[in-house]
Amino acid sequence: MAGLIAAAAVFGTGRMARAEPATYTLDPEHAVVGFLVMHAGFANVLGRFDQVEGSFVFDEAAPALEQGEIRVKTASVSTAHDKRDEHLRGPDFLNADEFPEMIFRLDQAEATAGRQGTVTGTLELLGVRKPLTLDVTWNKSAEYPFGTGVFGARPYVVGVSARGTIRRSDFGMTYGLDGDLVGDEISLILEMEARRE
Repeated sequence: MAGLIAAAAVFGTGRMARAEPATYTLDPEHAVVGFLVMHAGFANVLGRFDQVEGSFVFDEAAPALEQGEIRVKTASVSTAHDKRDEHLRGPDFLNADEFPEMIFRLDQAEATAGRQGTVTGTLELLGVRKPLTLDVTWNKSAEYPFGTGVFGARPYVVGVSARGTIRRSDFGMTYGLDGDLVGDEISLILEMEARRE
């Protein structure tokens, strides 16, 4: 899901914008894909994926997004419950051994109002590809306030928040649907920063 960060930058320009396309790479320490799913009708379980990577090519001066992709390691799922997490990694749910990645490929981005917009693309999960639209908020695009690397350079960073919804049954994930033990609708939560190369 990295294309959505690129799209977020469509909604505003930063003070260090360039006049040509640039590559942005997700900061793994500040990129997370989370989710909410109903448990037996009582309450939502909150989970997250701890290994997220991706990149995109974006021309902030245009603005124009040329390409983008986010890759999520399915085995990195965490709900703060070891037994449940092992079940989620297994064939009833994410089947992480056979499908180690969930991939979001960006098709297009569209500004709606102010810092808001939508990103449309394709989500690949369990070998199935389905369209996915995310509501995106562009938070900030600027020089990072902290120096990094040997010389303490301050990278140029784009930050975005995004939300969306999928039905897991669309991807063939049907465990627990009978009796509503596990909800079908999954709310997606994305919080990400990407650094310009």
